[in-house]
Amino acid sequence: MTPPRVLGHEALWASLAAAYRIGRLGHAYLCSGPRGVGKFTFARELARTLLCDARSAKFEACGRCDACLLVDAGTHPDLFLTGRPDDVLELPIATIQELLGNLSLKPARGGRKIAIVDDADDLNEASANCFLKTLEEPPPASLLILIGGPDAERQLPTILSRCQLLRFMPLAPDLLNRVLELNGVADASRRTRLLRLANGCPGQALALDDDEIWNFRGELLNWLGSERFDPRETAKRWQQFIDESGKEAAAHRQRASLILRMLIGMLEAALKIAAGATAPDLDAAEARILTQLAARLGEDRLLAWIDRTLQADMHIDRRVQLVLAMEGFIDASSRIAMT
Repeated sequence: MTPPRVLGHEALWASLAAAYRIGRLGHAYLCSGPRGVGKFTFARELARTLLCDARSAKFEACGRCDACLLVDAGTHPDLFLTGRPDDVLELPIATIQELLGNLSLKPARGGRKIAIVDDADDLNEASANCFLKTLEEPPPASLLILIGGPDAERQLPTILSRCQLLRFMPLAPDLLNRVLELNGVADASRRTRLLRLANGCPGQALALDDDEIWNFRGELLNWLGSERFDPRETAKRWQQFIDESGKEAAAHRQRASLILRMLIGMLEAALKIAAGATAPDLDAAEARILTQLAARLGEDRLLAWIDRTLQADMHIDRRVQLVLAMEGFIDASSRIAMT
C-alpha cells in the first residue's frame, strides 16, 4: 500500500518497497523532477518508513510510534536535513562536511541514519567532491537522498553515477485533485482553479491557494489588458506585494516566483489563442483580455515574453538579488509589450 503522503508517485514507492524487501535498497538516491512535485515530501516519508519503530513488510510508517513522531517534528536524531542557505548561491562545503560528519556516527535510536540534501543542484565542485568518498564508501546502515531539479544532468557525472535516479513526474489532474482534497482544499471550484495553474505539482497548487495571490492575479490581468502602463509604478506595486509576504527572504522569493508562474500561464493561454487554438478554463473576462492581448502582440512577441518570464524565474531560483531581478523583468516586459 502506498502512503497518502506520496500519492501520485506509487511506481517509485513500489520500486523502493521491492528493493527493501529483498535487502537491495540503495545507499544513495537522487530525486529529480519539477519544483513542488513532491520530492522532499517523498524523501521524508521514505525516512519515516525506514526509521519507524514498527517497521513491517508493508513498507509503510505507522505514524504513531516515537520514531514517526520525531521525524514529523524534525527532531529525530538519526535524520539529518540540510540544503542551501538562503543567502548564498551554492551549497557550501562546510555544510556538507557537517552533514557527513553526523552521518558517520553510530545511529542513536535504531539501525539506520538518513540524510536528505535539498537543493542538490547547487553543489559546487568542492562540496560535490566532498560527497564522493561517502558515496563510494558509505557508513554502515546509512542512506543519502539528494533532492534536485528537473534536469538530473546538472549534477556532476561523478555524483550522478553513484546515485540511483528517481524521476518524479507531474501528477495527473485526478491525482492532484485528490492531493488537494487531502490537504484541506474542500471547495471543488477552488481545486479546479488551482489545477489549471499548478502544472501537476502539488506544492505549487498549495502555494497558490491564497486569496491574496488570486487578488493580485486580477491586477496582473488588468496589466495585460492595458496598452499603456508605467513600468516604475508596476515594479513598485509588485515589490509591495512581495514584501507583504513577511520578512523572510525565502517567502519573498516564493511569492515572486508564483507571480511569474501565474503570468506564464496567462501568456501561454494568449499564445494558444494567437495560434488559433482553444485556451480552456478561462472565464469571460479573462478570455476577453487574453484574446485582445493575442491580437495585439502576436505569436512571436508572446513567445519572447514567455521566454523572458522563464528567465526571470530562473534568476529568482538562482538567488539573483530580488529587487534587481524584478525591476529588470518589468523593464524588459514593457519593451516587449509596448513596442
